[in-house]
Amino acid sequence: MAPATLPEDAITIGLLGAGNVGAQVARTLVEERELISARVGTPVRLTGVAVRDPEAPRDWKIPGELITTDAEALVDEVDLVVELIGGMEPAGELIERALRRGAAVVTGNKALLASRGAELNAIAAETGAALRFEASVGGAIPILRPVEESLSGDRITKVMGIVNGTTNYILDQMDTTGAAFDDALAEAQKLGYAEADPTADVEGHDAAAKAAILGTLAFHAPFSFDEVYCEGISAVTQDDIEAAAASGYVIKLLAIAEKQADGAVLRVHPTLLPRTHPLASVRGAFNAVFVVAENAGELMFYGQGAGGLPTSSAIMGDVVSVARRLRTPVAESPGVSDAVNLAPLPIERATTQYYIDMDVADKEGVIAEIAQVLAAHRVSIESMRQPGSVTVEGEVEDSDNGAKVQIVTHLASEKDLHETVQELRDLDVVKTVNSVLRVEVEK
Repeated sequence: MAPATLPEDAITIGLLGAGNVGAQVARTLVEERELISARVGTPVRLTGVAVRDPEAPRDWKIPGELITTDAEALVDEVDLVVELIGGMEPAGELIERALRRGAAVVTGNKALLASRGAELNAIAAETGAALRFEASVGGAIPILRPVEESLSGDRITKVMGIVNGTTNYILDQMDTTGAAFDDALAEAQKLGYAEADPTADVEGHDAAAKAAILGTLAFHAPFSFDEVYCEGISAVTQDDIEAAAASGYVIKLLAIAEKQADGAVLRVHPTLLPRTHPLASVRGAFNAVFVVAENAGELMFYGQGAGGLPTSSAIMGDVVSVARRLRTPVAESPGVSDAVNLAPLPIERATTQYYIDMDVADKEGVIAEIAQVLAAHRVSIESMRQPGSVTVEGEVEDSDNGAKVQIVTHLASEKDLHETVQELRDLDVVKTVNSVLRVEVEK
């Protein structure tokens, strides 16, 4: 499996998985071996690649002497393990095995980190092993190291990002071409942005895992996938897209981690953004993360968020960084500080603006009744549209086809907004509440 002899000071690397990203990482480690070694300052050698099927076709033909099906043996003999299997197991077991023996680990496994990140970080801290995972969020975008290291002397108050290329492509197509959701999804699958089963993307699960990781690093406290409020984009309609555009907004699926006095709210959901916001201009399958810190102010990181080449770039960045630390050991950043003890807060504690789309009865007094309900729950109206309706002195004029009312509120708590919507649905003058979407504005 490994070369017969290696330089005594060589850093050995074992790769777990050789899919799209794994094959690119293997190619870089083999073809760019001398360059990587020069950047590390000592020889770096890929000594094995663990796969399930040695004969499976791959984007790059891995030399046969590197291929093995014994992942445990490979983990037990190398200095640095690169895990690109994905999923919970056997990836979790293999990473834990490596960390417990003091081997460094580089991974892009967002689902595992969002579920067991705190546990794996604790094992790494106990054994002094490095655990790095830049590729788990944002593909090629260098976001985790800046958050964890460059901003470690500042106080981050909010992280807000487009961290799923599939959903951003779909929403962008709906906004710019008028495509229906199903057609935009089909095109995303054709282009390779979306899987055959797109559930993890379109229902927000992928973004929620990344939100947990971002929140953990930004606030130096452990957060898990289960502590992230999650809504996907499958319920977003073309009417929502057009209404947002008419009011100067664009709809994006955002992962948001926001610090409050007694905790933090982590949430993923479709969001109306003003078209002047930097994140509003993120097109196609690109990703971007917007960070707000007390001293540094507003920062944005932008780039390719998916695909073998961008993700392998992030993996290799971690490989070189960890290999340098193995050559000249330094203290690892703890990543999570138990002393912070920042509690995860429910979505009801979030405060933002809201967009409400309703079909209403065609008679006088409709707007007055709706406004009365909002006022009773401390929710006020910032703007209101009545597309396709003729109004008389602020009221919907009678017609045979019904009327539509679209409201954007001022800042309100999630709890107050939920109670408001429940009461609106019970009003005789409200036929249906079609959509309730959050609106992200500067506070």
